Amino acid sequence: MNTLLMVLIAVVGVPAVTVAYVVVIERLLGFLPQPLQPRLRPWLWLAPALAFLLVFLIYPMLQTARLSLYDQNSTRFVSLDNYIYAFTHPEILITLRNNLLWLILFPLLSLVLGLITAVLFDRVHYESVAKAVVFLPMAISAVAAGVIWKLMLEYRPPGLPQIGTINALLTALIPGFQPQAWLTNQAINNLVLIGVALWTATGFNMVILSAGLKSIPVEILEAARIDGANEWQIFWRITIPMLSSTITVVLTTQIIAAIKVFDIVYVLTNGLYDTEVLANRMYRELFQFQQSGRASAIAVMLLLAIIPIMLRNIREFARQEAIR
Repeated sequence: MNTLLMVLIAVVGVPAVTVAYVVVIERLLGFLPQPLQPRLRPWLWLAPALAFLLVFLIYPMLQTARLSLYDQNSTRFVSLDNYIYAFTHPEILITLRNNLLWLILFPLLSLVLGLITAVLFDRVHYESVAKAVVFLPMAISAVAAGVIWKLMLEYRPPGLPQIGTINALLTALIPGFQPQAWLTNQAINNLVLIGVALWTATGFNMVILSAGLKSIPVEILEAARIDGANEWQIFWRITIPMLSSTITVVLTTQIIAAIKVFDIVYVLTNGLYDTEVLANRMYRELFQFQQSGRASAIAVMLLLAIIPIMLRNIREFARQEAIR
């Protein structure tokens, strides 16, 4: 019964309240002087959305920043102790190293793979089918992708049947190959996790970059070919410069994803074997160690890391709009 009521509220109640709000606002605006109406209307229409942002985004953000300056019980002010802990504790230093590795490799590799697939599939007659196959992992949640790859990366000691797809294939195809503990081997496990994330992200990048490729006028490419430019020169001197704004969007999106990566690490290793990242550490500090102050400090660190990237992206959008 409660579920049915919630569904009715979501399907009927929310639209009804929205329409009623608009009607009331327009009626109230009718009592105001005519010159004042156009100036107030946008703010009144945006007021509910701004209120939601204030209550569910701005206030929690400020509250988190405040809690990061208190102890685990949020009762004693400890100043910057939680931040000092985050930058000096050996386990969190490993976490920062892992996030840096994600930040360097994941955006660049996902961009390269997305660009390669977008360019190659743009030239084949089965383009839609090929792109659908590459994009398919995007339809799977990160948790489901983690479960799939955990089964594929399963390890059994040499001499036992390999039930993991990767080890089974490699041992069958490569004589003398020894099964690898992909998720517990600290030399390669972070790279394996990044590889799983690339499997899920390449399709998204491909679609965005493919749309950018389609927007390049064919006449420019044909003129370059008539002038004697080969495909490699066209790619580097025409395609890449004209895709610069699209590449910026893709890189920004994947950099943010690399900073706040959580699902894949949590499902595959839960941060064990030196694979922990900041979001995973924040989760453990709060729910496993009951350290709300330290968890809040890590959350603030994640926010501060993302803000400059978002500002850079906003400036890029403004520049593109000015050009248009």
